[in-house]
Amino acid sequence: MRSAGERRCVLRPARCALERSRRGSLSLVLSASILSASILSACAPPAARPLAGAVAPAMALPGSELPPGYRQIVFDWEYEQGDGRMRGEGVVRIAPPDSARLDLFLGGGFGGGAAVLIGDSLDAPLTPAAARLIPPAPMLWAALGRLAIPAAADTTVRVDGSTTRADIGAAPVWRVEFHGNRLAILERIDDGRVRDLVNRREKEVVYESFSPRSKLTLRITRDEPVMKFDAKIWTL
Repeated sequence: MRSAGERRCVLRPARCALERSRRGSLSLVLSASILSASILSACAPPAARPLAGAVAPAMALPGSELPPGYRQIVFDWEYEQGDGRMRGEGVVRIAPPDSARLDLFLGGGFGGGAAVLIGDSLDAPLTPAAARLIPPAPMLWAALGRLAIPAAADTTVRVDGSTTRADIGAAPVWRVEFHGNRLAILERIDDGRVRDLVNRREKEVVYESFSPRSKLTLRITRDEPVMKFDAKIWTL
C-alpha cells in the first residue's frame, strides 16, 4: 500500500515528481505485465472514413502552438492491451515552444519512468515493452494540444460548422480535427486504415494504437501554470 508521503509526492510540484521518478524502474514491471497478457486483440485496424465537410483552402487550418508560459499537468493514467491492464499517476511539464517532460508512476509505488520530448526528438530510455506506453512524438505532441507532424505538400481541408478537418501528406496520411481552434483528434492513416490516434477531450486524453491494439487513457486532475523549470529535468 502506498504511503501518505508517496501520495503527497505525486500531487506536489514537478521537483518532487522528479525525485520520485528515480526510485524504481517502470521498465521491469511493465515488461512483465504487458508480455504476460494472455489474449491480444486480433482485429484489423479500423478503415478510415471519407473526410467530411465542405472543401476549404489550406489556410483555413487553425494554428496549434503551445500557449505561452510554463505548465504542469497532473493526471491518472490507465493502459490496456489485451487482458493486461495497468494504472498509475503521472505529471507532464510543458515549456513552450517545443519542450515537454512526461513522468509516469505505476500504481502501488512499484516504480517510475520518464520521457523527454524536445521538438520532434523523443528520449524514452525504457524497454521495448514498457516503451509502448509512450506515444510517438507527433501523437504525444497532439495529446498536449500541439500539431507537430512532418511537413507535406498534399493537404486537403474541409470545414463543417466550427469543426475543421484536414488530411495532410500521403503514406502515411495525418488526419487532424479541430473544434474551433482546439486540436481535438489526430489520426495516422496508412493503406486506408487508422494505425493510431489521439482523441483530446476536456479532462481526458486517449491514445489508441492498433498494431497491436492498446489504449492509454490520461484523466487530468490538475492543469496549472508554474514557475520556470530547472534545466536538469531535460536530461534523463
